[in-house]
Amino acid sequence: MRDLEKRTGVHRETIRVYFRHGLLPEPERPAPNVADYGEAHVQAVLAVRKLQRDDGLTLPQIKEALRGQNSEGRVDAAAFRNLEALVAARVGMDGEVLLETLTAAWPYAEHDAKVFQGLGIVEILDTPKGPALSIMDSRIVTIWQLMRAEGYTEENGFPPTVVDFYAKPADMVAREESQRFIDATEGRMDDAEAARIFHAGIRHMVDFFALLRLKSLMRYIHFDDVTGHVDAARREANGPPK
Repeated sequence: MRDLEKRTGVHRETIRVYFRHGLLPEPERPAPNVADYGEAHVQAVLAVRKLQRDDGLTLPQIKEALRGQNSEGRVDAAAFRNLEALVAARVGMDGEVLLETLTAAWPYAEHDAKVFQGLGIVEILDTPKGPALSIMDSRIVTIWQLMRAEGYTEENGFPPTVVDFYAKPADMVAREESQRFIDATEGRMDDAEAARIFHAGIRHMVDFFALLRLKSLMRYIHFDDVTGHVDAARREANGPPK
């Protein structure tokens, strides 16, 4: 435990709280009153700490997010990088969200997950306990369930396939962004520093891109504050009348 404190910079009492919340894998115990911690514990403690400090999540929120739940408020997209890091470090513990768990909360979750898999947006995993999704993929599916609850349904003209146009542009942007990052940092800093600024920049770039998209949406869709009409905006989005 003393070594774990030193490697992570986190006090042992805080680490014990993480254990009590079920966020860390149990250590090996070769003898009474002896606990062996490994690199997985170091990475898991650091991931939990980042989720608290960088993403502002409470320990109950982290635990719920790992289960594919989110009852205590919105979890920013950038936080899922740290959640995935925590999953990777939780050796011997569940790292996926079962589809049946999502379906218990959202009746269309399994159906939509299969549609999204067909679009290349998520991947359904075969696990001993049944079909499952990664933490990040479970959140993607859950977001669409929240959209359904707001009225984005087949009856209103919004089947889950309506998001098919996102997949290729997202990959194209990510590929270009990663190449520009590599070109900018290669030879200028060591890998550790490059990793630091990359992870620090993810949250800002998620917000940056979201705001650019919002600005464009507002250019094409505008609701009259009085009537709620969108006709003029639709004409603009579709181009001038012919």
